[in-house]
Parts: sequence; C-alpha cells; structure tokens
Amino acid sequence: MSKQQTIVTTETATHQSLDKHLGNTLRHIRTENGLTIADVAMRANVSRGMLSKIENGLTSPSLEKLEHLANALGVKLSRLFHDYDTPMGGAQYVKNGEGMEVVRRGTKSGHTYHLLAYDTGPKKLFEPFLITLNEESEVFDPFEHAGTEFIYMLEGKLEYTVGDERFILEPGDSLTFHAEQPHRPETKLKMPIQYLAIIYYDSLDDFEDDSYKN
Repeated sequence: MSKQQTIVTTETATHQSLDKHLGNTLRHIRTENGLTIADVAMRANVSRGMLSKIENGLTSPSLEKLEHLANALGVKLSRLFHDYDTPMGGAQYVKNGEGMEVVRRGTKSGHTYHLLAYDTGPKKLFEPFLITLNEESEVFDPFEHAGTEFIYMLEGKLEYTVGDERFILEPGDSLTFHAEQPHRPETKLKMPIQYLAIIYYDSLDDFEDDSYKN
C-alpha cells in the first residue's frame, strides 16, 4: 500500500469514527429528553431520513446542520464532540519479577528496588517501588525527600523509624508519613524482608527536584 493510500485510509477511518460518535451522542441526547426522530427533525429543519442516517453514522453532517441539531436538542454544539477521541485503557501491566530494577542509595549494600510503574507521561506524580532487603547487616542513613510515602509490608519483620517514632512492621501492616521527615529501615527482625513503598508527590516540581526516592 502506498503512503497516499495509507493517509486516505486513515482519514476515512477517522471520519467514520467521528460520524459514529456524533450519531451516538445525538441519539443519546434525543432519547434522554424523550424526543422522537420526528420531533428533532422538525425543529432542526432536516428530514427524518437524514436524521436517521446521521444517528446511525451513515453520513457526515455539515457543521451548520450539526448546529441546527444541537439547537433543536437544547445543547451547545461543543456537547456533541464531548469525549470524542478520549484515550481508553492505558493500563500498565507488570508481571511478577519484571519490574524495572533501579539504582538508589543503598543498592550496593543489598537494598534492591524494583520500579513497578514507569513511562507514564511527563507528569509523574507517584512512584511505586518493590523493595527487598537482602542483607541483615546493612545499615542505612536517614532518607529525606519530598512527598508523602506509603509503605505496605509483604514479608519479614522490620523496625522502621520516622522522625523520633519507631514502628514494627509485619506482613499486612502499613505506614504513611510525610517523607520530608528523616526515615529509614532500622532493625531487621525477620529475614527476608520485602515491602511496597509508594511515593506521592504534591507537584511535578517535587518529583523533578527529588534526588532520592526511598
């Protein structure tokens, strides 16, 4: 298929998609207001056959005709295009063990980080990590960074400090705190240890300025 043929095919598909969207929207608004095709056709000064074709996506109405139909239905013209071409889906699926391993302070001493969501666009306001502590003897300096952090314990038993407080975390336990406070894994009470750490940033600037994410 030539480049020109590809462009024509794409444009045709786009028009068909828009025609279908406009038809479905018109029909939805009409039935929602208890109006018949005859009612709207008369108000908009179009034939019932033409309105039926438009609602079924079989023809491309002009903007002038769409404006008449919008007026007949008592809505703004922009209402007919609402939600058109809105992306659907976009879910990110990460299989067990396939999270992106990233380097953070502590990695060399057996603190393993797997990022569970990434490449989600320019405004990354949260980061979910699967953190594994591999060595019982490792000692961490306090972490401090922007945002709010949520920890959910999956395996093992860990004493975790936030500011002047100490918490014993076991599977199923969770901990939420402002991450500007000094915080760190303290005493490893039962190995192996694994937990989720999710960091939420109040703004994009917090994410960009943050040099370390625990």
